[in-house]
Amino acid sequence: MPSRRERANAIRALSMDAVQKANSGHPGAPMGMADIAEVLWRDYLKHNPSNPSFADRDRFVLSNGHGSMLIYSLLHLTGYDLSIDDLKNFRQLHSRTPGHPEFGYTPGVETTTGPLGQGLANAVGFALAEKVMGAQFNRPGHNVVDHHTYVFLGDGCMMEGISHEVGSLAGTLGLNKLIAFYDDNGISIDGEVEGWFTDDTPKRFEAYNWQVIRNVNGHDPEEIKIAIETARKSDQPTLICCKTTIGFGSPNKQGKEESHGAPLGADEIALTRKALDWNYGPFEIPADIYAEWDAKQAGAAVESEWDKRFAAYAAEFPELASELTRRLSGKLPADFDAKANAYIAEVAAKGETIASRKASQNALSAFGPLLPELLGGSADLAGSNLTIWKGCKSITGEDASGNYVHYGVREFGMSAIMNGVVLHGGLVPYGATFLMFMEYARNAIRMSALMKQRVIYVFTHDSIGLGEDGPTHQPVEQLTSLRTTPNLDTWRPADAVESAVAWKFALERNDGPSALIFSRQNLTHQTRDAGQIADINRGGYVLKDCAGEPELILISAGSEVGLAVQAYDKLTEQGRKVRVVSMPCTSVYEAQDAGYKQSVLPLQVSARIAIEASHADYWYKYVGLEGRVIGMTTYGESAPAPALFEEFGFTLENILGQAEELLED
Repeated sequence: MPSRRERANAIRALSMDAVQKANSGHPGAPMGMADIAEVLWRDYLKHNPSNPSFADRDRFVLSNGHGSMLIYSLLHLTGYDLSIDDLKNFRQLHSRTPGHPEFGYTPGVETTTGPLGQGLANAVGFALAEKVMGAQFNRPGHNVVDHHTYVFLGDGCMMEGISHEVGSLAGTLGLNKLIAFYDDNGISIDGEVEGWFTDDTPKRFEAYNWQVIRNVNGHDPEEIKIAIETARKSDQPTLICCKTTIGFGSPNKQGKEESHGAPLGADEIALTRKALDWNYGPFEIPADIYAEWDAKQAGAAVESEWDKRFAAYAAEFPELASELTRRLSGKLPADFDAKANAYIAEVAAKGETIASRKASQNALSAFGPLLPELLGGSADLAGSNLTIWKGCKSITGEDASGNYVHYGVREFGMSAIMNGVVLHGGLVPYGATFLMFMEYARNAIRMSALMKQRVIYVFTHDSIGLGEDGPTHQPVEQLTSLRTTPNLDTWRPADAVESAVAWKFALERNDGPSALIFSRQNLTHQTRDAGQIADINRGGYVLKDCAGEPELILISAGSEVGLAVQAYDKLTEQGRKVRVVSMPCTSVYEAQDAGYKQSVLPLQVSARIAIEASHADYWYKYVGLEGRVIGMTTYGESAPAPALFEEFGFTLENILGQAEELLED
């Protein structure tokens, strides 16, 4: 029977061979962590290679995603649908083994990792979701949600600030089924980290209220087993600090940065094979080692055992079982669409002039009771973002059965945690901050879009209209950044009706994230007929129109739509033929067919003015070089909102003046 070291050496061999063939990659981390992975995956990890989406599987996250050949080797060896040819195609175009693990490309990869620290944050999200779902669904004698989250991370993850944000919150919430393995090898790309990273990491995590297991020999299976056993008994999250040698087995490059981010080279690989006593060719794994790694039979047994437990649960709690099945499927309740449409009609009939952040809260109060899967939160701005609705119950370390997370001032951590929550399944997360502070969360938002996950970002205080806090808090370029992010729908509603539609659209969308942008100041209700309300779902539509073809089109979004309507009224009184187009979501509008877009923005009408208190340049795609944009080209100032709108030209007089000049040309 192959020894543990021989099984671990299979990981090392596949990793160095794949990196060498690609002439690109990071062999050092997989070679250094192979012994830890062998113990965890063979002795503890609950998974089924034949069904990677088995509901109660343990989650494994490789936060140091540059070491991707570690997880690819593990998936291949244990029997997932990942062939040796897939490993040979490492880092190639359309490969199932991309340079960093990517969700949706490789069976068994739970999340996209690579931007360091975010894998740890995703793991916190997985563990949070497990705890919340367990509290909501488990009953005495029936633990149908009962699994661990394991995460590998390195020095780079620890240096990133997000590790502080999420580590702190994980300890506060007592996420005891989260077990992190710190690959403490002392090496990063620039060399020995002692020149720039001298933190006492164990003390740091102890301060976060984690259990910390120190100085584990990452190449000693017995020490690793003892550490895992200790971690699984804890009522705290656990950090296992593993001393490892990067590039373990390479005679000339182990323990050095040379093995971190480049192939070992053919000569060094030959020496490494000899040092490891690995007497096989490139990508060659002997049958007895494959047999020892194969987890398909054990995985099927684990899932079968859970199926029996779930059947017993369903017999005693049929409604809960049905609800759990629905939520894990990602499908909303069958009656949600009809009830949400009825609410939107009520909002339209009521015709309130309110801030869109308040309209957002009202929508949550209407939709929340219909969607027990909602998991809300805010980065310490709940009273400003208005994300708490009447049915919210805060989640604590003692009681995780609620539906609202107080994330604290942790915008980046909140957003990356939400990515883990939604990937876990069973919950639809939304989280909020001021629009300006999406900058802190930017990369996690990008990861939501890259992974095509239903995460809802709520950003309030959307323009210079927030007023006296000044330019540090007044967003200018942020909407352009969000709107140009592929696969992200960015909604900036003009009133309560558009706000309700935006929420419904975001909740029903199951192939990507949405950013909902709301105002601090009140927004005037706009009257619409049923057809116009339906057209809000198209992202852009005709709000006000004239008889026949317009000579001027005013395009706007958010709070400035009301201003465009005022200009429409004045210009119409003057006998001008004017159209107002409300554009709450440009990405949804762009997805419409050419005929619809021509009906909204006819190509032959070149006289156009876009009006938005955001960066001007974005709107030239809609007004063309002959049109005008009333927008921001500088930062704001500290002053009351009305003074700022006047200062920067968001006035009726300015629009009328621009329209007169344009129509005279």
